[in-house]
Amino acid sequence: MAGWSEHDFQLGEVKLHVWRGGGGRPVLVLHHDIGTLERLPFYDVLAEKFDVIVPRHPGYGVPERPAWLRHPRDLAALYQWLLADLGADRASLVGLGFGGWIAAEMAALAPRDFHRLVLVGAMGVKPPDGDIMDQAILSYIDYAKAGFHDPAAFAKVYGDVSTDQLVAWDLCREMSFRIAWKPYMYSQTLPHLLGGVRAPALVVWGEHDRVVPHSAGEAYQRALREARFATVANAGHCVDMEQPDALARLVTPFLEQN
Repeated sequence: MAGWSEHDFQLGEVKLHVWRGGGGRPVLVLHHDIGTLERLPFYDVLAEKFDVIVPRHPGYGVPERPAWLRHPRDLAALYQWLLADLGADRASLVGLGFGGWIAAEMAALAPRDFHRLVLVGAMGVKPPDGDIMDQAILSYIDYAKAGFHDPAAFAKVYGDVSTDQLVAWDLCREMSFRIAWKPYMYSQTLPHLLGGVRAPALVVWGEHDRVVPHSAGEAYQRALREARFATVANAGHCVDMEQPDALARLVTPFLEQN
């Protein structure tokens, strides 16, 4: 198991909590809109080969939040700042769901800066067919469960959901509504900027994703100049939690390429 450490970084007015493990080429992993657990098997597998950096999005799962954050592009700029402070040049980006939107914004803002781009069930573009699931009409726990194809996989990750976890999901939802509400979970401008991205991209979708339609992934593939699309069987939206080994088998060799 790769050694992990926790760090707090002060970026202007923002205090950013970061988990870091492994060694080698830097990989920034950006988590879902339901937050992240401190340790996940997918993170551990990546940390066997790479220097894995997992920040907690400001305001996600914790009550402290910068009042000025109003768009995922703000988070993208903040994470550029983090990588600069860490001296993590030519990092790869792995974006999960909502984190995929942030990763895509980062790549669009700095088209030549990143080694590889991985988008897993990424939000951020309007699906040509279907709609991104509206979490406002579901309970916190039902929205989290909707990210899994197999209820047993959800139970394996979260166990008996605690009151603290429900509170954390409530805070995550409030922050998402603050920065990604109108339009809901997509950008009207991002698709027009993706063509400039130079980093080769891997777009991955769970076979049974009920949160973000596959058509959004296909739109990402078309918009990016060098991208391939892959699906993971027996997985919903949270591929990283439901099928971590299968996802790692796709992502690891892709990130290892020169």
